[in-house]
Order: sequence, then C-alpha cells, then structure tokens
Amino acid sequence: MIEFKKNNVLFNEEVDKCLNNIIQKKSFANGYIFYGAEGVGKKQTALKFINEIFKQSSPGDNIEERINNNNHPDFLIIEPSNISESNRSKSSYLEKTSKSGSEIIKIAQIRNIKTFLGQKSINAETKIVLIIDAHLLNEAASNCILKTLEEPSNGIFIFLTSKLNLLLDTIISRCQIIRFRSFSSKQIKSLLKDYPNSSKFNINTKLNIEDLINSANGSPDQLLKNIEIWNELSDEITSKLDFPIKNSLEILEASKLISEQLEIYQQICLVNLIQIIWWRKTKNIDLVKKLENLKFHLRKNIQPRLAWEITLLKISVEDI
Repeated sequence: MIEFKKNNVLFNEEVDKCLNNIIQKKSFANGYIFYGAEGVGKKQTALKFINEIFKQSSPGDNIEERINNNNHPDFLIIEPSNISESNRSKSSYLEKTSKSGSEIIKIAQIRNIKTFLGQKSINAETKIVLIIDAHLLNEAASNCILKTLEEPSNGIFIFLTSKLNLLLDTIISRCQIIRFRSFSSKQIKSLLKDYPNSSKFNINTKLNIEDLINSANGSPDQLLKNIEIWNELSDEITSKLDFPIKNSLEILEASKLISEQLEIYQQICLVNLIQIIWWRKTKNIDLVKKLENLKFHLRKNIQPRLAWEITLLKISVEDI
C-alpha cells in the first residue's frame, strides 16, 4: 500500500507494516496520531491510508484523485486558519515544512466537524477527518474536539503533529499513536543518490553533503528543500555564507538580498544550513545561539532584514 516513491520521498517500513495490518483486519480505531519530525512522510502516508480505507467500500471511484483534490464527500481536512484563508492551494500547503508562528486551529473549525460527522456517509462506510498540525489547536478547539472523540461517531480522526507534547493528554489517550522515525544519515544518502537527476536538485559543489544531511534533521523532504533553497540563491550570497561575514558592508548587502530573494520559511531553512556549516568550521556555541535567536525573530516575522543585519553584525565581532 504505502511504498517509497522518489517523487515524494515516502518510505517507512515500520509504519507501512502497521497501517497495512490495520487495513487488512479492518480494525480501525476512532483516532490516530501520526507523530514525527517535519518532512518524514506523515501527510503523504495519511492520504494513502485514507485512500485505502475508502477503497474498501467504494473501489474504482477515482478516490485518490478526489482525496488529493479535497473533493471527497466523506473526507474533511482541518488546517491552521490563516493557511486555509489564503489563496494558496491545498497541495502547496501540504508541501510547507516551516510555519511563521502565528497559525492556530480555531474552535469554529472544530465545530464544523460535528456537522460533517452528523451527516450520513455518501461513498464510504465511514467519514474521515484529517487534522494537519494538530499541535496548533487552541485551548477551546482542543476541548471541543475532545468531546467529539469521547462520543460514538461516524468517523475516524487522523491527527498530524511534530509536537506531541502540545496535544492534550486526554486526546492522546484516546488515539493510537503511529510514530514516524527520522531517517538515518545512511538512508538519506541513499535517497539522495537515487533521486532523479533534475537540475532543480543538483547539489552546488561548494556545499558539503554532510552539512546538508545534518541540516535536514533526519528529513529527506527537508534535505531536498534545503538544496533547492541554496541553489536559488545568487552566487553573491552563497559566497558570503561559507564562513561568518566580518565586513559590515557585506553583511548589510547579504541581509538585503536574503530578505528580498527568500520567503520567511526559506530563510529559516537557510539559517539551519549555515548554522551547521559555521558550527563545523568554528565550534563557537555563542554563534549557534545567535542564529537560534535569528530563527525566533524570523518565525515571528519581526523585520526579517533587520533581524539578519543585527545577528550577522553581532557574530562579526565574535572572536572566531
């Protein structure tokens, strides 16, 4: 059912075995929590799992296409409010791995679930609710969904999260946890080696492959995004980021170019990468802490260009 595909970097044998067993035995729980780091296949696996559940009751009904297009009458996606209110497509959202820090899932969205589950299933034996980034449920929404989980219903809940500790213990206790483990360096190297030879993912020869792998934190998806982001940067930026910049004018120029060329989530990915590179070359813990503080300000979208300037200027006076 769920297999490694080079176009979405989805591969987790332990999860695959567990979900296949659930499908074969039709032993469905009321709720599942897909837990693991960003970019290790939780979203793709959930969509595949949902597809297989629906296929049992209505095979050959363009189910996969309808799920991917969020056009299945028995399937509901709940996602952070300011993402769903934007003009970006569902598919582009599913590809995002970094958030700005301001997203929440509101109680009004959870109340829609009760209405959805209260209606009779149309094409399947059960309805399915997929909640993306469930750790972004606010307090009222968490309490509301807990009541829904406690009541017998016509539905299956699938929660996706990278921060299990932010979910209510009472929600966790009512769900089956499916753990997605981060990939080892060896696995990521193998996936990268087998990835299609597209110019989009050709690795800049100036980059150390170990730096790229370490910056991905065990996520193949994040690795590919880091490669893409780095390759999109102009040479005038990448040439300055190989080592902490000392020249003030170069710092101001680099900060301007980075803030103009990259989206916030891309800037955060870039900080992760240069953090790895600079640590390897300097072993300076204060430098790493300053870059962590930079990521905090970027997530809050607090004057990104100024945040880069201040951070790099502070680092420039470090005794490296």
